[in-house]
Amino acid sequence: MTRIFSGIKPTGHLTLGNYLGAVRQWVEAEQKPDDALFCVVDLHALTIDHDPARVRRLSRQAATLLLAAGLSPDRCTLFVQSHVDEHTRLAYLLECTATDGELRRMVQYKEKAAQARGAGAGVRLSLLTYPVLMAADILAYGAEEVPVGEDQRQHVELTRDLAARFNQRYGHTFTVPRAVHPAVAARVMDLQDPASKMGKSFGEGPGVVFLLDEPEAVRRKVMRAVTDSGDGGVVYDRAGRPGVANLLDILAACTGGDPAALADGYGGYGALKRDVADAVVEALRPLRERHAELAADPAAVDRVLREGAARARALARPVVDRAYEAIGLLAP
Repeated sequence: MTRIFSGIKPTGHLTLGNYLGAVRQWVEAEQKPDDALFCVVDLHALTIDHDPARVRRLSRQAATLLLAAGLSPDRCTLFVQSHVDEHTRLAYLLECTATDGELRRMVQYKEKAAQARGAGAGVRLSLLTYPVLMAADILAYGAEEVPVGEDQRQHVELTRDLAARFNQRYGHTFTVPRAVHPAVAARVMDLQDPASKMGKSFGEGPGVVFLLDEPEAVRRKVMRAVTDSGDGGVVYDRAGRPGVANLLDILAACTGGDPAALADGYGGYGALKRDVADAVVEALRPLRERHAELAADPAAVDRVLREGAARARALARPVVDRAYEAIGLLAP
């Protein structure tokens, strides 16, 4: 069996981009005869200023939404990162394997550090080192595939580099993983700013569709989506017409079509937006209904997370113990 690992940060309410770019792919992955682990990576939420109560609330909400989206504890392991100590145990060994230069080249670090400095805030050291913790998340389980959006490709490449370097220096210890991406809508863009990713950390942004938005809110956001200037009609051109291309990507992801082929069926933006709105509302309807059922019984969700953490711990501990021995640490 192929072992799969992926995680999601509880830094905001989950969005349509999270669902189409990652979560739905996770649900599809667990239907295969594979060993799949999915994690709410709450430690990664601490790299920026945060409200502790909000992190706890969003962590449980994220887990509930993953279950509502179709993840089944009978077919996969769902858990919270901080519930399994092996993540942080391994992260330090990988910090001793990584270099300052390769971490400072991470695009997300450069972008977020620049934003923090621009706001007159300090930059937490954990923002620089969190890609190493992400590598530990993956390598602790011997994962072979990591289903992620395009924005995480660089982090998976770092994970591959660290695994190969550790294996070369200290003997074969880790499986070298590979990233896998969905065919379309791997990176859903903000409806008001199609040059930016639809991010869950943007508060109540008018260009962000949240998974728990009411249908009318979804329709309003889609109908107000930025398209593109000019009279070239509806064409699929990511570089020249990013607004229209984003709508077509979303429609294709929701309906199973091809974005370029779908463009041929539209003579104007209004009809395209209406169809995108209908498709998104219908795609999210069962998820919202199931979330309401699960949220009414938080104890059941917590039980799934406890059981998932126990299974994850049993898988990770032997791998991390081997890494400790390989790097030269004395066994207790």
